[in-house]
Amino acid sequence: MTKPVFIDTHCHFDFSPFSGDEAGSIARANEAGVQRIIVPAVEADRFAGVLALSERYPALYAALGMHPIAIRRHDDDGLALLEHCLRSPRGKLVALGEIGLDDYIDEPLMTRQVALLEDQLHLAKRYDLPVILHSRRTHDRLAALLRRVDLPRTGVVHGFAGSYQQAEAFIKRGYYIGVGGTITYARATKTRGVMARLPLEWLLLETDAPDMPLSGFQGQPNRPERVRETFRVLCELRDEPPERIAEIIYRNTLALFGLARSNA
Repeated sequence: MTKPVFIDTHCHFDFSPFSGDEAGSIARANEAGVQRIIVPAVEADRFAGVLALSERYPALYAALGMHPIAIRRHDDDGLALLEHCLRSPRGKLVALGEIGLDDYIDEPLMTRQVALLEDQLHLAKRYDLPVILHSRRTHDRLAALLRRVDLPRTGVVHGFAGSYQQAEAFIKRGYYIGVGGTITYARATKTRGVMARLPLEWLLLETDAPDMPLSGFQGQPNRPERVRETFRVLCELRDEPPERIAEIIYRNTLALFGLARSNA
């Protein structure tokens, strides 16, 4: 079997333990076949740092967005800065994210979350970018909002742990489903069953590092090289040959984010 090539479509590389060890962390990921990493920002004050990382390191690509978990810290100035960054020469900016809805946090201020998400979705449409979507306990509400806004470039619902029917609703709108470390836990029977059944053509791989540690690594920061372990488990759950799973997911990622196939 040819060594598979991976793209981690969701890694917060601007946080510890990667900050200060960027070159070493990229080298570790590359040894595991992870050739590229998409780094989504979560707040306006992190936009410049994420963009700088993407310009400094060939393996890194940037996404800019305002995460719902920080809803109390977001304001109109942050939204204006986001548009300014999108309007400026973009370099390796490949998506708008991480954005979305979260009804799991204390005092979610859902009206504000929805308004902010709508504003960011309209920016994605204006600047022709795909979106990286966060959703906890909000899948149905998010799907309804995406129907209203109707993005031409769509995006990915990252770290998906909903039902098969909810995943189908996103796929019908043209949205990919992010496969993360949740499937490495034997007790995650619902999510494992969903990822076993969904069409391969709508799946992407991700870590959400340093969050969402895999089974066997509890208590440790997650890392982009562990995409390989998530891939191994996904292969156990599905019927297709590993070579096909790796190739189709790689192709999906290139298509969504407008990336060129690597010759490495």
